[in-house]
Amino acid sequence: MRTVDPGPSFTTWRDAARRLLAGRIPPEDILWDKEPGLFSGLAEEPANYEIHRSQSPPVPRSFVNLARNVACHGDPGRWALLYRILWRVTMKGERHLIAVATNPDIARARTMEKNVRREIHKMHAFVRFRKTGEGEDGRERFVAWFEPDHFIVEAAAPFFRKRFANMDWSIFTPKGCAHWNGEALSFTEGVQSNPCDNPDALEEAWRTYYRSTFNPARLKPKMMQTEMPKRYWKNLPEAGLIDELVRHGRIRADDMIHTPPSPVRPEPNLAYLERLRGLPDTPDEPES
Repeated sequence: MRTVDPGPSFTTWRDAARRLLAGRIPPEDILWDKEPGLFSGLAEEPANYEIHRSQSPPVPRSFVNLARNVACHGDPGRWALLYRILWRVTMKGERHLIAVATNPDIARARTMEKNVRREIHKMHAFVRFRKTGEGEDGRERFVAWFEPDHFIVEAAAPFFRKRFANMDWSIFTPKGCAHWNGEALSFTEGVQSNPCDNPDALEEAWRTYYRSTFNPARLKPKMMQTEMPKRYWKNLPEAGLIDELVRHGRIRADDMIHTPPSPVRPEPNLAYLERLRGLPDTPDEPES
């Protein structure tokens, strides 16, 4: 049994996995952990590494796409799972394993992938920036705090780079931080507490917008919590309004239902409308 540090990302795990495959090390002989074990090894590459690597079969693109997402999951067992699948695909000749949805390893990996994709979507939806000032070049500076369950910051950050390219920003999370300065996207280690919890006028503006767009006729509390779980509420400036809006939503909806409709406004007296009404009807052209 040898202990192997997978590193923090798919790239670092992939490099370690390549060396393990080159050494023909089976999954049951590996303990994926940052801390070295009593009988840890693989401090150096095997002597025949280049030969083995050139002889190794190519890895299917379907596995690479799956592994990139699974690598972002918070489960420490993800590295062993990925290597076990990789070993079967490359060394056992199970080239079509990724397509076997009923396989326990594949089913578990697909569930992890789904969880990661869903949380990336949540991060895109629930990050709220706060203005902290302006740089010497006049660019506005914003910060945000988010608390993901998985290591999704690097995967989610390009969305914010594209959408908020005209401002400098940082997103802080316990599982990694992302920073954009108008030219380059960079990443740093996570922080354990919110460094930007000073509310500003932007939050009040966002609350005003949220209150004005809230439609009580479409209120579905269970569905809302499915899409916006309560664990995200504490970091959303509009979350303090949700209980109040839900509480009064039915009353407002009843008022809307029982309020008599407004009288129909008369048609405007416009000359060109009268001319249009006087035009003869054009017969439909016969179908060819």
